[in-house]
Amino acid sequence: MVNILESTLDAFKSMTDQDEGQPLHIGEVMGCWIYMTGLELASTTVQAALNTTTDHELKELLEEDLKLGNSQRKRLHDFMIKEGITLPPPSEDMPNSDPNSIPLGAKLTDDVLANELSLKIASLIIRASGIAAESIRMDVGIMFTQFQGEKLMFGARLKHSMRKRGWIRIPPSYVPPGSPQPVS
Repeated sequence: MVNILESTLDAFKSMTDQDEGQPLHIGEVMGCWIYMTGLELASTTVQAALNTTTDHELKELLEEDLKLGNSQRKRLHDFMIKEGITLPPPSEDMPNSDPNSIPLGAKLTDDVLANELSLKIASLIIRASGIAAESIRMDVGIMFTQFQGEKLMFGARLKHSMRKRGWIRIPPSYVPPGSPQPVS
């Protein structure tokens, strides 16, 4: 699946030469700014989650997400600087702390941390999709399509882990009125 996406993106990249010198429109600028803000805030919340959990698998997922977010922040930062877009204020890094020293009433559970991470990933996937769809410049659309694909791949691994551990929040089944009732 990734090879198909990469091949498609390579084909589109060859068409970006026509974007040379074309200014970004206000929606593309706003999309970059909001996505960067989301990445900045996500970095801080993931760092806080790393300080909270003692679960090895969740910690690995959080570290992977932090690495992916840092990669996307770097690429988007470089693009924004090149295009002259003002950067949002960066979030401060969280200092490291001992998860065992957090009082129980203040410590979030691993279930909550995983679901918060899932919501953050879903939000960024939706944001990247919207920006890619609204972009006129091919380079912007490609960049955000790549961001979306990276977050989708990570989100699939996160969902698998959450299902395995019983952490995923699943809405109730929908049975339309008049339909046969499902067997429990």
